[in-house]
Amino acid sequence: MSWVNGQPANGVSVHDRGLAYGDGLFETIKVVDGQPELLDRHLHRLELGCHRFAIPCDFIMLRAQIAAFSAALGDGVAKLILSRGDGMRGYRLPQPCLPRTVLTGSPLPNYPIEHSEDGVRLFACTTRLAEQPALAGLKHLNRLEQVLARAEWQDPAVAEGLMRDTSGRVIEAVFSNIFIVKSGVLLTPSVERCGVAGVMRGELLERARRAGIPTQVADISLDQLLGADEVFVCNSLYGIWPVRQLQASVWPVGPLTRKLQSLVADLSSNT
Repeated sequence: MSWVNGQPANGVSVHDRGLAYGDGLFETIKVVDGQPELLDRHLHRLELGCHRFAIPCDFIMLRAQIAAFSAALGDGVAKLILSRGDGMRGYRLPQPCLPRTVLTGSPLPNYPIEHSEDGVRLFACTTRLAEQPALAGLKHLNRLEQVLARAEWQDPAVAEGLMRDTSGRVIEAVFSNIFIVKSGVLLTPSVERCGVAGVMRGELLERARRAGIPTQVADISLDQLLGADEVFVCNSLYGIWPVRQLQASVWPVGPLTRKLQSLVADLSSNT
């Protein structure tokens, strides 16, 4: 199932700048019973990206497209791509800019329940995230760093990979955000230099604060991660996976991780 600019279609122009240069943004939206979850957060991040990239977008029309597509999809994953549209050879921005929306639907991923209950192993990726504040926080179309990182392991017993930046700071996992717990404080890395400001990350921080849990967004070193009391990863499709092992370091599934899982159970009970 795929739509282009709100209409059923199976392809896009070979001149699309998203294909040529990665010139665009995307969102991966969980759909349950025809309803897109965390849609306001997805659209807010997309709007920030459009402002930074100078891509015009009618968000009222886009919201209506997503709602209609989600209703037709029922249950699954709606991937939204917003490219700058067609352009000729060269980096100069096309004038006028006629952005293109692409919506594709796929089934919800069938992750093992053990990932949520017992925790997962992380692989320490050697691929580093480049520090580029102009792109930081956004889900832009260039995912080559993640492609290279995911190619580093083939062991099916490893569910995710840890990614650091070129300075060695812990940033995120390959397709998830990462949190640590230390002395009762919930910490997650800053994504001001690189990385993605995940919608589940934002939702977790907000719900944790409402629940009275101390939170902090800051630079986190690998030593801080290895010395944490609890570690978990999260995204909008699966919710929270406790991390039980990274190399020689092991962690229990801790009480704060379990509490946070319960706080977002309404968003992860269908995976």
